[in-house]
Amino acid sequence: MKDDEVYLRHILEMIHRVEENSRQGKDAFLASHTLQDAVLRNLHTMTETAQRLSDRLTASRPDVEWAKIAAFRNVLVHDYLGIDLVLVWSIIENDVPQLKKVILEMLADPS
Repeated sequence: MKDDEVYLRHILEMIHRVEENSRQGKDAFLASHTLQDAVLRNLHTMTETAQRLSDRLTASRPDVEWAKIAAFRNVLVHDYLGIDLVLVWSIIENDVPQLKKVILEMLADPS
C-alpha cells in the first residue's frame, strides 16, 4: 500500500487544485484560458497518477470506473483540440467530488 498511498495522496492533491481553480464557477472557468489550463493540467496529472495505482487496490474498488478515468486521460493528452469544456465542467461538478470521496475512504482504510 505504501506506493499506492503516495499515489492516492497525489490524486487528492490534484483534486484540491482542481477545486481551487474551479471555485469561481462555470462562467469564470469557461471565460478564462488560465483557469482552463490549470484545471486541465491537474486533471491530466490526476488521471495519469490513477493509472499507477496497483491492480490490487483498483480491484478493491470496482465501484470506481478506472477504465473511464484512463480513457479521459487519453482524451486530455491526445485529443486536446477536441476537448469539450462544458463536459469538463460536468466532470468537475459530478465526477471529481465522487472520486475525492473514494480516495479519502481508501486513505482511511489502508488494508
